[in-house]
Amino acid sequence: MTDRWSADNPCHGPYGGGADPAGCGDPARFEVARHLRTPLHVCPVHLGPSLLLADGVLWPPVISLIRARA
Repeated sequence: MTDRWSADNPCHGPYGGGADPAGCGDPARFEVARHLRTPLHVCPVHLGPSLLLADGVLWPPVISLIRARA
């Protein structure tokens, strides 16, 4: 069985807005935990910027890998 990334979970990076029509559009592969906010789902390109620029990111960061359901 092969794991696939979820295409229905778009990247919300680097700041967590996700409402920008010209946004990333890539599937999110990581979930970044944030204090008193919903977790931030980001692609590999926006993982670094989200750790530095998004509001409420925990330090040390708590990052989870997101995988598609089988």
